Amino acid sequence: MDFVERHNGPDAAELEAMLSRIGIESIDELIEQTVPPAIRFEGPLSLPGARSEVEVLSDLRDLADQNQVVRSLIGQGYYDTHTPTVILRNILEDPGWYTAYTPYQAEIAQGRLEALLNYQTMVADLMAMELANASLLDEATAAAEAMTMARRLKGRRTTASRFVVADDCHPQTLSVLATRAQPLGIDLEIVDLRSAMEAGTTADLFDDNTFGVLVQYPDTFGGLADHQNLADAAHDAGAFVIAATDLLACTLITPPGEWGADIAVGNSQRFGVPMGGGGPHAGFIATAEKHARNLPGRLISISLDSQGAPALRMALQTREQHIRRDSATSNICTAQVLLAVIASMYGVYHGPDGLRAIAETTHRHTVSIAEAAKAAGFSLARDSFFDTITITSGPDLDKLAAKALDAGYNVRRHPDGAIGISFDETITIGDVAEVGSALFGGASIVDESALDGFERTTEFMTHPVFNTYRSETEMLRYITRLRNKDLSLAHSMIALGSCTMKLNATTEMIPVTFEGFGRIHPYAPANQTEGYAELVRRLELWLAEITGFAATSLQPNAGSQGEYAGLLAIRAYHRANGGGHRHVCLIPLSAHGTNPASAVMAGMTVVGVATDDNGNIDVADLKAKAVEHADELAALMITYPSTHGVFETAIREICDTVHANGGQVYLDGANMNAQVGLARPGDYGADVCHLNLHKTFCIPHGGGGPGVGPICVATHLAPHLPDLIPNVSADSGMVSAAPWGSASILPISYAYIAMMGPDGLAEASRVAITSANYIAARLEPYFPVLYRGENGHVAHECILDIRAHKEIADAEDFAKRLIDYGFHAPTMSFPVAGTLMIEPTESESLAELDRFCDAMVSIRGEIAEVEAGEADVEDNVLRNAPHTAAMATADEWSHAYSRQQAVYPADWLREAKFWPSVARIDNAYGDRNLQCSCAPMEAFV
Repeated sequence: MDFVERHNGPDAAELEAMLSRIGIESIDELIEQTVPPAIRFEGPLSLPGARSEVEVLSDLRDLADQNQVVRSLIGQGYYDTHTPTVILRNILEDPGWYTAYTPYQAEIAQGRLEALLNYQTMVADLMAMELANASLLDEATAAAEAMTMARRLKGRRTTASRFVVADDCHPQTLSVLATRAQPLGIDLEIVDLRSAMEAGTTADLFDDNTFGVLVQYPDTFGGLADHQNLADAAHDAGAFVIAATDLLACTLITPPGEWGADIAVGNSQRFGVPMGGGGPHAGFIATAEKHARNLPGRLISISLDSQGAPALRMALQTREQHIRRDSATSNICTAQVLLAVIASMYGVYHGPDGLRAIAETTHRHTVSIAEAAKAAGFSLARDSFFDTITITSGPDLDKLAAKALDAGYNVRRHPDGAIGISFDETITIGDVAEVGSALFGGASIVDESALDGFERTTEFMTHPVFNTYRSETEMLRYITRLRNKDLSLAHSMIALGSCTMKLNATTEMIPVTFEGFGRIHPYAPANQTEGYAELVRRLELWLAEITGFAATSLQPNAGSQGEYAGLLAIRAYHRANGGGHRHVCLIPLSAHGTNPASAVMAGMTVVGVATDDNGNIDVADLKAKAVEHADELAALMITYPSTHGVFETAIREICDTVHANGGQVYLDGANMNAQVGLARPGDYGADVCHLNLHKTFCIPHGGGGPGVGPICVATHLAPHLPDLIPNVSADSGMVSAAPWGSASILPISYAYIAMMGPDGLAEASRVAITSANYIAARLEPYFPVLYRGENGHVAHECILDIRAHKEIADAEDFAKRLIDYGFHAPTMSFPVAGTLMIEPTESESLAELDRFCDAMVSIRGEIAEVEAGEADVEDNVLRNAPHTAAMATADEWSHAYSRQQAVYPADWLREAKFWPSVARIDNAYGDRNLQCSCAPMEAFV
């Protein structure tokens, strides 16, 4: 059996049965009637033929081996680390963790939510702040989010536009800040803050137009500085202080919250997550509790379930951009959940004492090499430091990097010739001796400190969770206990419309942990990253071919970042061609909520386009608005197939209309799962599209991250792709911290495309469309399918209209009752309130599709019982779902229905029952009573 047959769920006989139920004779006929002839790609795709799993693993091993794993002393926010093997094997390599979905259905996500609550607590403690969120994408984008957060904190009517940044921040952070600031009208001013602090002139840095200041602590040269006076001056002027800092350093140095920072940001990479060429890694942001409603990203809080027990959930979800649309404060959709879980478990594994010991050893080694450098006649940029020194002058300074490389170590080369050396937990006494001998004629371990009055005096991570699991047995059991609380693809299909949850094959996942990919610094010399470069080159070409475009950038590390990068490319193109005044972005009212959020972040003005009764774009309204705004039209954002699961036949006319009025077409590629091998956006009129590699191309969701959201562009936009090198004056600039974004997970999509080949990719799209139409056919007699194409078919997803039953069971009741049947809910109330959007993907077998359909039919029967008066209107299985084991085994059972009906409504559940660990959660209580750090352990007993 080849890989295509293993990836696609239904076999030939099952497909025949499915087509019979749809009422059609062949898949070819179904595709002809579903995908409009005017856009159909007649192929085949110009891609290498399908290869076996063994061949692709060998290929990726060769690519990994082409990278040179040289010990990294580069620093710049990235460090080598030891991933505890109990975490490596039982989280990073465990599909129970990496195939779970974003925890919107909190009752079946309590494990991830607890791990994320641990993460929040760990970060907040280390920052000495009250509150941290559940992760952001990386340090640079976290800094950019903090910048816009500071502006919001100034008030809705503020006219302040000046943001001050220290020139000794990491260069990639400066670059991403510059990219983010320009479209938003923020005046980014990069200044020598250290000189101002030393001269006592910090008050002169601030005026009424300044809303914030960002410092790096320790700075990019490794130095520590007293920012108290700077913070006081900023606060006196009404500005907010942001510190970009380091988690490990804050175990030893005075944390930002103790010297006056209002917001702290950084990256948790060195807490057990490999460098991986730049990602994925979990960024963090922490602040005061009073700023919770302005905090970007996801926030985990403790609420109560219907039985009065503590239960975790994502708090304040109405802040999320897909709900707030063009009023959103951020377009950040994807967090880095899997990586935040790993970092949090690293904290649980080591505890505060272990982290402090790692930090002390790292610092002692750094001081030792610093003393050796000074003894050899070299000068250091900073006298106080934690893990990094920068050598600015001395004998044969220009030869140090070559000497280090000859000894097997990379050091950082600054543009002015200075040499940076950063140590981490992997550095041993032997390494110190080797580096010292190669560079300075020798080094010995000294027991001295270079913290010079910056020592931390307060405790952190005192909660029992960080002080309990010391044996591997207990650590393994804790990890497993949390995993068992969560439903993932390892249990059943996750039929989320617009969020493809297909097979993440084991062969695709294995290369992620190859040392040749994992231990590469994102800013390592180019001659050491030739394997990555070749992998990226091939994958970019493949994705361009699949989409019909000329070029690709893999830098955006989330779908939201891809949207943003695509719009920035359009914006830069207009500026380069005399169209800098173009700012209007047309967006259909049915679009993904991320679209308007991204448009606003890109400095565009959103103008809505109406949809007709069939959910399609109202072409007449589009034409009218395109003409009305012709002089200032920048772009149209359109999702295709549409958010309501249909191939709209007017897509070419829509694209032509936008082009005729001077605009560019941005195509949201979230639904590319229905197009690969069947249609190409670049062929039917789009100028740019982003792809969710974590959907269509098999990178797992990881509980809500990691993600990759590359953009593919036409020839005229290629010069405006994101820069690969930090540059604050770039055309489009960097949108993420690393040149290739989340490089270490690109082998997943590479392997998928290589094993499927051009024919297999097309077959996957065909099967996905077949599966969606099968579910629509099976459930139509019970729940109307809201939208269909001209020939009566849906694309890869369908919307069930359940609104007729809302007095008995609304969308939330359906979602919670499906948990009792062992399923995750479909997408609720999007794009139409009160509906369910279902996407089965090509990876689910007919048996699994039928189980899901049987569950939905059974729920319709339960509604019928209420309608007929056979079940109570309030006390019924729908309103009380989900039912926990504790509820089912309680001494007393007071409900009007039986325990068996509650927890075993279908026969297949007798063989494999997934039990939710909590009952239905009180969302309102959780939002009214925010508790976003670890509760006492007895609360969970």
